[in-house]
Amino acid sequence: MDGKETEYFVRRDVLDELRLDEVAQKGSWSSKPSLSEQVKDSLRCSLPKVKRIILTWIPVLGWLPRYSIRENALGDLISGCSVGIMHLPQGMAYALLASLRPVYGLYTSLFPVLVYFIFGTSRHISVGTFAVLSIMVGSVTERLAPDSEFMVNGTNGTAGLDIDARDAERVKVACALTLLSGIFQILLGVVRFGFVVTYLSEPLVRGYTTGSACHVCVSQLKYLFGVKPSRFSGPFSLIYTLVDLCSLLPQTRVPELVVSLVALAVLIVVKEINACYRHKLPLPLPIELVVVTATIITHYCGLTSKYYIDVVGEIPSGIKAPRVPDASLFSQVVGDAFAVAIVGYAINISLGKTFGLKHGYKVDSNQELVALGLSNTVGGFFQCYSVTSSLSRSLVQESTGGKTQVAGVISSIIVLITVLKIGALFEDLPKAVLSCIVFVNLKGMFKQFMDVAVLWKTNKVDLLVWLVTFVSTVLFNLDLGLAISVGFSMLTVIFRTQLPRYSILGNVPGTDVYLDTEIYREAKEIPGIKIFRSSTTIYYTNADMYLEALQEKSGIEIGKLLTAKKKHDAKQKRMQEKEKKKAKKEAKNQGSEMNNGKISAGTKGESAANGGALSLTQTAVNGFGKGQANWAYQPDTSVSDTDSDTGCHGDGGSIPQPSREGDGGENAKTRGSGTHSVILDVSTTSFVDTVTVKTLKNIFTDFGEVDLDIYLAGCQACVVAQLEAAGFFSDSIPKSRLFVTVHDAVLHVLAKTGQTDFVIVSHAERPSSSHVTHTFRSWVFFLYIFIFSRISPATPGCDRQKSDCFISSSSSSSSSSSS
Repeated sequence: MDGKETEYFVRRDVLDELRLDEVAQKGSWSSKPSLSEQVKDSLRCSLPKVKRIILTWIPVLGWLPRYSIRENALGDLISGCSVGIMHLPQGMAYALLASLRPVYGLYTSLFPVLVYFIFGTSRHISVGTFAVLSIMVGSVTERLAPDSEFMVNGTNGTAGLDIDARDAERVKVACALTLLSGIFQILLGVVRFGFVVTYLSEPLVRGYTTGSACHVCVSQLKYLFGVKPSRFSGPFSLIYTLVDLCSLLPQTRVPELVVSLVALAVLIVVKEINACYRHKLPLPLPIELVVVTATIITHYCGLTSKYYIDVVGEIPSGIKAPRVPDASLFSQVVGDAFAVAIVGYAINISLGKTFGLKHGYKVDSNQELVALGLSNTVGGFFQCYSVTSSLSRSLVQESTGGKTQVAGVISSIIVLITVLKIGALFEDLPKAVLSCIVFVNLKGMFKQFMDVAVLWKTNKVDLLVWLVTFVSTVLFNLDLGLAISVGFSMLTVIFRTQLPRYSILGNVPGTDVYLDTEIYREAKEIPGIKIFRSSTTIYYTNADMYLEALQEKSGIEIGKLLTAKKKHDAKQKRMQEKEKKKAKKEAKNQGSEMNNGKISAGTKGESAANGGALSLTQTAVNGFGKGQANWAYQPDTSVSDTDSDTGCHGDGGSIPQPSREGDGGENAKTRGSGTHSVILDVSTTSFVDTVTVKTLKNIFTDFGEVDLDIYLAGCQACVVAQLEAAGFFSDSIPKSRLFVTVHDAVLHVLAKTGQTDFVIVSHAERPSSSHVTHTFRSWVFFLYIFIFSRISPATPGCDRQKSDCFISSSSSSSSSSSS
């Protein structure tokens, strides 16, 4: 644009809704097929349709035949090996979070990954164990299979714990939970309910994962210190566990603490090196392989027998046959299963869409639900627990050159080899090392505490959602915390729509722009017109507040005006009845006097004329009917009328305000405002309900009773259709009260009230020579009228008062020119 302002000029008629229908040729031009056509189309079977359906439900058939070995194979191989190495320690460590044996974490890192390879649409996420879901599953397994139910009497009379029976029962609970959560996800995906995750806002998800990280951290402290605190469940269980851990700190086992500190130091140092030199290193250093070193040291130094360090224990080789989960447990885990399904999907789709946006491909939210649901459903039969994508593994898969889910297949092969052949080598791995791996991987979640400072500066409501989610998750556990946080998030949305910003709009001189007068200094109100706007949709929760704000912002207290009008009408009626009685009494007296011959015809006529003149004068000044002056307003700049009648008062100035008894301190500001029209800008309204329709009808009716004209501006086509269906329009509320823009409504009101002294010219328009000539003639005409009015006596009639406001448009300019 070279620094020049872009200008435009539009010349058109003022458009109300009826005129718009004619000009734009409103009609039903939608190409959407009818319901019967949709049903027929769904029942038709053709080869392209079958192919499209198959590719939609099984995406691997679409991209795998086009897989480029030359471009993708090397990157997927390196990425798959790196992620597979991470799967081994993380799978075993996160299985401990789920209160299961480490081998079940390896199973979970194998079968669901293969299922997602077939049905998933994201190319870069790594599906498998995840800390948050693991702790959610662990809370269920410990609740339904606590240690107290598996205590047995020993040979010497002491009570012991049947670990095998307990672990077997916990596996049943975890598999039932996983299967049910997978069924929920499949059903939601089939009915195209993927948008459900949109109700979990980003602050909510980040606050929830941060609170979950606190649960994960506390659950692993017992392995770091080598103590065995009591198990707690329900609200405040985290607090009780921390208190119990603190009381057991004097019993800390030094060998396990030393192992934990050494493992933490090594892991943190190498992780920081990977982070600092990630652009220079071809591959991140596989520090997770520290588990191999720790296993070797523990085995050959005899730490298990000498210092009684707690180790992983037996890892059976081979894969167990699939088994149907116990469906009798569904009723006990249904709530937890739905929470696991939603949280797992929310984490999965957020990571998938992030990588999809970065690399330029689409991730289908509904298909992701189906893919994740099938991964959990199949996994439930193979003794796996709930899975989702992991941020740390996904970043490694993407940063090491992974291009497709072939990398996931390669990582599964590494896990499969471990399960079949070398799983027994990890039997001497200390659990403290696995806990340290969990701690280090929680770094990203704990960094989310920085969100507090960012949200404090950007959005206080989102900050409140984050804090409430975090606190409720920490105090009330993961399932109840999620329910509380979602409910609170919904309340914030309701409150924000219930408490919108209401504003009075004013015109920016020389333009057709209308802005909030409290924010923009140059936005000036138009005399006699109030333009009111709400910042959000009007519906049943804020309809009453909309009416209250309209009266407050415009200074028009409709209740008081209606009450005063009724009082005035009653007073007027009493006066008229009093005059009638008086005239009747005088007529009776005059009749008796005429009978006596003591009265003349002239006296009788004079009395009748005086009585009639008094009645007419009071009606003209104080009446409220059509064409009468409304004493509640002082129309010093314009007059009040309706769409059918246009007129003005003969004196051209303010109407004398007669003294009224019982006025009782009416709103003086309102009486003197001169308001005759109110324009409601409803451009922000996207739908209307029955309460909104009733509210708008009441506004038209109540304001009309005090001689105020109401107009709507900016109605969307869908809103107009809803108003028509609700029977909003009638003879008293015609479609001619609806205008395309606020400016159209303003021009209509100005023309209707006869305010032709407004100079309407676009600020951005370059005036032509003819336009300049017409404007010059108009000013000469105004000057002539001014001088003539000073010299000649006042002429009775309708002399419209000039206004200081200038509105931009082309129609008025032509009226001035013609003058």
